[in-house]
Amino acid sequence: MFEEAAVLKKKHGEHNVFDLSLGNPIIEPPAEFKHILRKLSEDPMAGMHRYMENAGYEETRRSVAKQVSHENNMEVAFHDIIMTVGAAGAINVILKTLLNPGDEVIVFAPYFMEYDNYIDNHGGVTVVLPTDDKFLPDLEQLERKINARTRAVIINSPNNPTGVVYSEAFVKQLGRVLEHREKALKTAIYLISDEAYSSLMYDGLKYVPILQTYHRSMIATSHSKDLALPGERIGYIAVHPALENREEIIDGLIFCNRILGFVNAPALMQNIVRHLQHVTVSIPEYQEKRDFLYNSLTGMGYRVVKPQGAFYMFPRTPIENDVEFVRELQKVNVMTVPGRGFGSPGFFRISYCVNHSTLEGALDGFKKAAGLFRLF
Repeated sequence: MFEEAAVLKKKHGEHNVFDLSLGNPIIEPPAEFKHILRKLSEDPMAGMHRYMENAGYEETRRSVAKQVSHENNMEVAFHDIIMTVGAAGAINVILKTLLNPGDEVIVFAPYFMEYDNYIDNHGGVTVVLPTDDKFLPDLEQLERKINARTRAVIINSPNNPTGVVYSEAFVKQLGRVLEHREKALKTAIYLISDEAYSSLMYDGLKYVPILQTYHRSMIATSHSKDLALPGERIGYIAVHPALENREEIIDGLIFCNRILGFVNAPALMQNIVRHLQHVTVSIPEYQEKRDFLYNSLTGMGYRVVKPQGAFYMFPRTPIENDVEFVRELQKVNVMTVPGRGFGSPGFFRISYCVNHSTLEGALDGFKKAAGLFRLF
């Protein structure tokens, strides 16, 4: 999509193409980030760019642990934190540590398309379960699907691509299902919570404390979205402090962080984000974009589940073939992504982490497509 957008922009001019395809935030990092970056560049610490422990700087891990403890209402120590190269690095490190060849990892469609690759990287098998018309997983189906080969379940809330947020009641029930099945099967099943968007929630919704809901859980997250730093590749893993065989698992995570080629998370970013654990970009700004786009699209006849977080929208396509519909949008210079790439044909993803002018400019194309397929 990135390359196709570049071709269209070259042909029609950048301001005449409305690229809503990538989750690449247009919002700049908070002022606090720029302040610390300037301070470190003008008065660098000795050894600031050298290797450190593969798990990351202790000072940074202590800062992260304090924030994770606060969010989960649970004491998490610095040695339960491993700094990683973004959430993608975190998930790969976890899977490399946990999986044996042929182990199954359950995901819920629609899901972040790279999960397939991450699981395959480490010899695992992706098992995709559908969700209902509100994009919520069927936990009874999950219970039936878990078997002796099931090693992990990945959840992502707020979700990419739907923006759906799982409720506390849902997550607690999910934890009970996993506990029941692992006891019945006498095996270990891990819950991996991808929390890249956990700070971007709307309408007064609050973070659900994942570590409280299941004893064999891990958080994989990054500061790509909450601090608008996707290109800096800085994130972390947080391990449940009461995890069985915790020391062995953490040793494995640290070892895999090294042998996968990451070695350690970027030193400069570790020195910055340790000061920014309580800071986020403007949530009201994203909510305003969501409301503008949601009201505009539903007013044209598109069927959309209203996002509760993140910065994506996942409308149903007015025709069965989502790829064909996305191509029709490209004809009017609007770039989106087919839903089948997320395991859900018949939908398309819109990313609204763009300038408001881009959203406004795209409306004419959406309206033409709605008229073409008789949505109004």
